[in-house]
Amino acid sequence: MIELILMQRVDKLGQMGELVKVRPGYARNFLLPSGKAIRANKDNLARFERERAQLEAQNIKRREEAERVGERVHGLTITIIRQAGESGALYGSVSTRDIAEGCTAAGLTVGRDQVLLGHAIKSVGLATVQVALHPEVSIPVTVNVARSVEEAEKQARGERVEDEDEAEAASLEAELAAELAAGQADADR
Repeated sequence: MIELILMQRVDKLGQMGELVKVRPGYARNFLLPSGKAIRANKDNLARFERERAQLEAQNIKRREEAERVGERVHGLTITIIRQAGESGALYGSVSTRDIAEGCTAAGLTVGRDQVLLGHAIKSVGLATVQVALHPEVSIPVTVNVARSVEEAEKQARGERVEDEDEAEAASLEAELAAELAAGQADADR
């Protein structure tokens, strides 16, 4: 285990300024290169204590800025068009990169590492995803996954696309049954 000083809040680990012990790989591959932590030694502890007030002020400023952006884009909905089977299962899935690109196209510039996707989106429909604007501020973004723009508009209005497809199939079956019955009646004459 390696002891580090957190330079910002890290989910499921701790707040800024805390001394934490983590596995070497997590420190070496994520925390240290991203600047989220520094090694805990005498020099770094002294440097952090000297700069603590400045770092906390910068953090508060960035958090307030993220909160303003979050208020401005509250209720953001992005549409992603994908090919899918008749049951609504996608051929593939919607990734964090797709969501980040959709957000950027909608006016909210985010990186794919800021998209917090609990599980892959593998079907047509509406899904809510969290986007972290700051380690302490995240906003919900609605992702509308559809096969076409028309289908996306129907989903956004709250209409169920499957119901329409099922109704269309039932009407086709009724037409076919009527034609078969008419054909049978003609054959009986």
